[in-house]
Amino acid sequence: MKKDGPRRKDGVWDPLKDSSTDRRSAAGVPQTPQSMSPSYRLAYADDDFMLREELRPVRLQLELLKAEMILAERRIRSTVVLFGGARIPAPGQAAWAARNETQRQNLEAASAYYEEARKFAHLCALHGEKYDHQEYVVVTGGGPGVMEAGNRGASEAGAPTVGFNVVLPHEQAPNRYVTPDLSLNFHYFAIRKMHLMMRAKAIAIFPGGFGTLDEMFEGLTLIQTGRMERIPFILFGKEFWHRIVNWQALADFGTIAPEDIDLISFVETADEAWKIIGDFYEH
Repeated sequence: MKKDGPRRKDGVWDPLKDSSTDRRSAAGVPQTPQSMSPSYRLAYADDDFMLREELRPVRLQLELLKAEMILAERRIRSTVVLFGGARIPAPGQAAWAARNETQRQNLEAASAYYEEARKFAHLCALHGEKYDHQEYVVVTGGGPGVMEAGNRGASEAGAPTVGFNVVLPHEQAPNRYVTPDLSLNFHYFAIRKMHLMMRAKAIAIFPGGFGTLDEMFEGLTLIQTGRMERIPFILFGKEFWHRIVNWQALADFGTIAPEDIDLISFVETADEAWKIIGDFYEH
């Protein structure tokens, strides 16, 4: 009599044939008109079926679930999220995205933000080491520019670091500093943004374009409306942000409350940003 038998990875008894085995078995059947028909494919192994319009709800669920399972298996409990421009170069590098001389000068001057993002992520990672890198894990959108700087700073501190990429025609290949098994790719912007917020213990935003603005205002709206706990919400570069958004005009007009501006902290350096986080959680 068998004393033991098939078990799942979590130790739960499971006598049923697993899906991977059946997928291999189905691939090895004789090639006949019947077995070669798309209708014969196992549903979960049929790319054409999974990409049908009717399966969109399933694909949304899968994108939410896959990233959640990966982060949970790595025991990542909280994150620090860095947003910022993909087009900001590292110090000493050319502004590859510049279309004219003015843009070149602005973007290359903005390389100072690349360095501050790198330093800030390094500080977060060093602090996260106290928690076996399960807290304050640096997360970015996974691409170049400020995102690369954030993953780089954490990686240089010997910490795991997450990249949430999204499929785009440009600018979104994973940067080389993302921990490979924490490099995730999304089709749905909405699910990607959910994951960026779900474990966030702090949000740090550097100068950027439409994508950065979208992420910034989504995070602010969640906090303002009480759909998300208030957390440190830090904008690097006060002059830039006050030129881009007239915060006081919104309050004066009445479309936000005067105290809503207090949800934001403006800083210039990594040390200032980390002090805000440390004071909020550690003191």
